[in-house]
Amino acid sequence: MVWAPFEYTPYRESPPYSVTVEIAERVGLLHTQDSPSSAKRWEIGRTIKELRQALDLSQARLANLLANAGGATVDRSHISRWENGRCAPSPYWLRHLAVVLQVPMELLTMDRRNFLTHAAGTAIAPVVASDLLSSGFDAALRSAAPSAEEWEAKVVEYGKAYMVEGAAEIQKRLAADLLVLQQQVEDPHSWSVAARLATLYAKTFPGSDGVKAVTWYRYAARFADRSEEDQVRVWVRGRAAIALGYEGAALGVADLLSQQALAVDERPSLGVVNAVMGQAHVAALRGDHDRALELVEDGRRAFDSAGSDDAPSDYAVPWWRFNVFISLLAARLGDERLADEAQAEAARHLPDSLPRFKTHLEMHRGLMLARQGDPSGSDLAQSALDQLPPEKHSLTLRLLMEEIQAAAA
Repeated sequence: MVWAPFEYTPYRESPPYSVTVEIAERVGLLHTQDSPSSAKRWEIGRTIKELRQALDLSQARLANLLANAGGATVDRSHISRWENGRCAPSPYWLRHLAVVLQVPMELLTMDRRNFLTHAAGTAIAPVVASDLLSSGFDAALRSAAPSAEEWEAKVVEYGKAYMVEGAAEIQKRLAADLLVLQQQVEDPHSWSVAARLATLYAKTFPGSDGVKAVTWYRYAARFADRSEEDQVRVWVRGRAAIALGYEGAALGVADLLSQQALAVDERPSLGVVNAVMGQAHVAALRGDHDRALELVEDGRRAFDSAGSDDAPSDYAVPWWRFNVFISLLAARLGDERLADEAQAEAARHLPDSLPRFKTHLEMHRGLMLARQGDPSGSDLAQSALDQLPPEKHSLTLRLLMEEIQAAAA
């Protein structure tokens, strides 16, 4: 086993035996950086804790994974000290934390101002880097940065675009705007804008990708906290919860985010509607039929008080969309009566301008058949997906098709 120090100390330690500095640094025996400040230790610890929770890991489980990865002994108490900011991991353990937590090492220690730049940069493909850099410099060359009103207009624009466009093009444009916005996040309102755009950006990655989607939802929640607006804090977490629950991905994260949303403010709002329905999908996928139906009723009550109009926006939850949530949940539960009712209500009110969501409903029917053992369910779902123009496809639809195929197998 390799001995490696678990933390930085206020002084430099010498290796316990004769060894070159290069080898000592490699295995973590010698610190060559100054001890982080208490504020920096707290920031590192908070990041470790949130990433651990996002992956639904206990402190003990994280310690076991680190021990296996690092070939040295580490236990829950070390994780606790790191997360509480009492000490910081040495470079040796930071490298292994990055591997286990599935993030670049720099993300564990970078300044908060660099979050948006780094995250957007690591999430996009190199082939679009030139376009994004051009967008950023074009904005910088203009005489004035976008105003608060212009950023709000962008939020509205992206909310509408998500409903009708494919993920790839939205992702590219959003990454460019986030690169510009990160230079302006100095006040609560700009953090509010960043939170809402980051939530939508996370939606351009499938939840099954795990790291990117979950990491962006985590950023969005942190940005929302800096907005000082409880409504934004609830909406961001609730939207992430229903997105992950609907996709059937990262259920532990979906459950955690929904709980956080309701802890901030459980009074009826669109954020609460999303959070409760996210919990309902988590319960359904975990096989808790009664709890799922109970949560649907809680969601109905919240919707009755806070449901939005029929605005075609990702930031809205009109009646037809609420029933799309129920339609998939009922198909997962095998509740044919509830599924038929929800699909009929959704179809009755769904605008003709949103064909992607009609595809969702057809695929829900396919899932119901597949769960009943009818092999035609997969064919029905695939036919519905094939009829939708490829540029209208979403990553959520692809995940849904995979769920249907698995049910039919």
